[in-house]
Amino acid sequence: MKATKFLLGVFCFFIIFSCKTKEDKPKEKETKLPNIVYILADDLGYGDISFTGQEKFNTPNIDKLAREGMFFTQHYSGATVCAPSRSALLTGQHTGHTPIRGNKEVLPEGQWPIPKGTFTLAQMLKEKGYATGAFGKWGLGYPGSEGEPLNQGFDTFYGYNCQRLGHHYYPYHLWDNTSKVILKGNQGYKKEEYAPNLIHNKAISFMEKHKEAPFFMYYPSVIPHAELAAPKEYMDLFLGKLEPEKSFIGRDSGEEYRNGDYESQENTHAAFAAMVTLLDNQVGEIVKKITELGLEENTLIIFTSDNGPHIEGGADPDYFNSNGIYRGYKRDLYEGGIHVPMIAKWKGVIKENTTANHISAFWDVLPTLGEIIGTEMDKNLDGISFLPTLKSKENQEQHSHLYWEFHEKGGRQAIRKGKWKLVRYNIKKGGANELYNLDEDPGETNNLAGSLNDKVVELSIILEESRTPSEVYKFKQTAFNGEK
Repeated sequence: MKATKFLLGVFCFFIIFSCKTKEDKPKEKETKLPNIVYILADDLGYGDISFTGQEKFNTPNIDKLAREGMFFTQHYSGATVCAPSRSALLTGQHTGHTPIRGNKEVLPEGQWPIPKGTFTLAQMLKEKGYATGAFGKWGLGYPGSEGEPLNQGFDTFYGYNCQRLGHHYYPYHLWDNTSKVILKGNQGYKKEEYAPNLIHNKAISFMEKHKEAPFFMYYPSVIPHAELAAPKEYMDLFLGKLEPEKSFIGRDSGEEYRNGDYESQENTHAAFAAMVTLLDNQVGEIVKKITELGLEENTLIIFTSDNGPHIEGGADPDYFNSNGIYRGYKRDLYEGGIHVPMIAKWKGVIKENTTANHISAFWDVLPTLGEIIGTEMDKNLDGISFLPTLKSKENQEQHSHLYWEFHEKGGRQAIRKGKWKLVRYNIKKGGANELYNLDEDPGETNNLAGSLNDKVVELSIILEESRTPSEVYKFKQTAFNGEK
């Protein structure tokens, strides 16, 4: 009898628990969308960071970011100049397909706009509920155009709309969304309001405001681009310490003052080191704020540069060895113009102090973030997600090739396929091919085009198929065996 009652009790126990509904079961923890901070330096060379070889000054905060995350040794910018590089980043397309392929001016202020209806990185994130903000230099659509930030997926913008006016660190005005902000402290010849500091403070406030919801902060700094100028407290750190000094005579008065032409600088070496030091401190402040807000384990931070170092306005990349072993500068399609440092940190997801040799480029950022937030990607994108690399997985898809084009200086094109790099200069005049084996010759000193014609033909065919025509950025292309 006792046995019968025991079995009946067991039977009832299983009946009761088997009848529980799904609602009675503990709910799975919802996956929280990570905040995303993308810091884009302006014309910072591969060797302008101390952990990649800079010896004239230190970048402790950027170095620390690399120690706490992953450094990409084979990362490439979208282009060798500002606007198309940013267009490649925001559209997931290289310069053979992205709508903005050059620095095309629109006077009196701004550049040629990204067309209405373009699907951008910011738009993708906004559709997932992200607060989206851009702080720094835009360059993808003049004020009031379809290309300005608020028409391309950003909720908030503060900074320079125009790249040309972005040459100046004490500008007469900045833009707060669609409102022009007159900087009274910079009127005439005054220099009281250092724009990168104003922009930085707005970026910090944006993170504080949106700490409870996922946010995307795009931080395209103007440092260390163009004009060489820094606040006195930063200049004092380096004056007299970077000899022999170099001076630059620029435009310091007249109607065109602060309208694009660079101002004079007596101590260009000190100014450059001061500017990068200030940028490094701003990176440190961004990371510190994320930690203070308790967001470190749910924030992906990426740091990189839009192209290689420039040689304008008194800049002296050779003195600083800004490119290390790489050849060329901004506007070149050699490695020095497009091979840039990239660091990614995401505590608990990305292993600390790791290095990735995966070959990647700006147009990979959109599909990477798309995979992170669960957005299905357009098959026509040129980019591929490098999320497997971020997570140290082995299933990383590889690029068949990377492509760049540049429309100034007679026209230039380049393609990288594995270890091989094909470069063409003076395309409008039928310039010759150059072929380099980057595994053996990363400095591109030994042109193999004359001895490996089959490889030149192979890469030339791929190169010529890598672009679509553009009515705005027309490109008369010369094929390897004649006029196309």
